[in-house]
Formats: sequence, C-alpha cells, structure tokens
Amino acid sequence: MAPDYQRKATMDPSGFVVLADMIPHIVQEIRYYSTYNFIGDRIDGYEEPCALLTKEAARALKCVSNELFVQGYRLKVFDAYRPAGAVRQFVLWGIEDADIRMKPYFYPELEKQELFSKGYIAKMSSHSRGSAVDLTLLDMKTGRELDMGSPFDLFSEISHPDSRDVTGEQYENRMILRKAMMRNGFVPIDCEWWHFVLGDEPFPDTYFEFPVSAQYLKK
Repeated sequence: MAPDYQRKATMDPSGFVVLADMIPHIVQEIRYYSTYNFIGDRIDGYEEPCALLTKEAARALKCVSNELFVQGYRLKVFDAYRPAGAVRQFVLWGIEDADIRMKPYFYPELEKQELFSKGYIAKMSSHSRGSAVDLTLLDMKTGRELDMGSPFDLFSEISHPDSRDVTGEQYENRMILRKAMMRNGFVPIDCEWWHFVLGDEPFPDTYFEFPVSAQYLKK
C-alpha cells in the first residue's frame, strides 16, 4: 500500500493563487528556493521564488496585511505552499543524509533526528495542504525585519513563541504578529513563532504535489 502522502497527493492547483497577486506589497524571501536553509540546497519543487496559497488562506492573510499595514508593518513571507515532494526530501535528509553543514546556523543544539521528534519538521506538513505560511514583520520606518529574538528556521527552544529567553521587546514583536494572525483565523503552533495555519483550511486531508511556480498556476 502506498504511503499516505502518495495516496492523497494531487497536482491540481485550481484552488490556489499567487500570493503577490492578492497582496501586492508583500515582501518575499522564499528560503527553500535558495540554498540558505537547513539543508543547504535548493529544495525539490521550488521552481520560482514565489509564495502560493489556497484562495481562502490568501484572503485571510490579506486581512492580516491590511490590519498591520496601517500600523506601519509589511508582511514578509519565507514559505507558504510546499510540495509534498519537498517534504519527502526533508525526511530522507533526516534519515539517510549524513550532511550536517548547516547545523551551526539552523539546529546548533540538536541532532538531525530530533528535528522530527521535537516537532520542528513534520513528515506530512501542513504546508503541503496549501494553507500554512511562515512569515515575519517588516518595519516600514526602518526597512528592517522586527527583532523576534531568533531567526526563521532556527530550530531551538528560543524560537518557541512563549520563550522567556527573549527580551520584552522581542516577545512583544512576536505577539503583534501572533495576535493579528489569530484575529484573522490563523492558528499558531507551540515551537515556531513564524508558523501559522488557517484554522478553517479548505483541504484538510489533501496534500499537493505541483511545483512552486506562478507559471504552473497559469497553465
């Protein structure tokens, strides 16, 4: 019998949009298109450095963006929809690959296998259902990211949203993002301040396989 991710995976992108089309002023730094990520290579399926989301998640995120924009912030997205094949690459890397060249930057306190057992990397990711997003805030006055106390994808307890190993200002910055996301229907997780999933996601049991590509959506 095929694994769950193979039996549920689909190539149909009809329920998705290019996030920048919905939120033109959004900032994007799609890390898995680059080599600056916890593996150190461009990740399978990332054919363009663009964020894709389900239409429902994009509409909800637009509400978040509008709310925070009037406060002087822009959303900066690191990852959104993630193909199921990318997640398989993560799993194989964790099990079989001895490469730990990015350990000092992304998981200095942990062994690779702990990234899965501690919940930082899922074997079936909510990102592959199309309604999860990893993001931070950009201060429009300074042009810089708000200081959240830890960078995106630092797999450490200091990245837990409620960590008290950060300063009061860093904690408050996390709460600005968290509260705005939750007010607009997104649900946080307990180990990453940057990760949110739409609570009423449209495809709760479907994992998508099509590439991260604006051109693919327009076919």
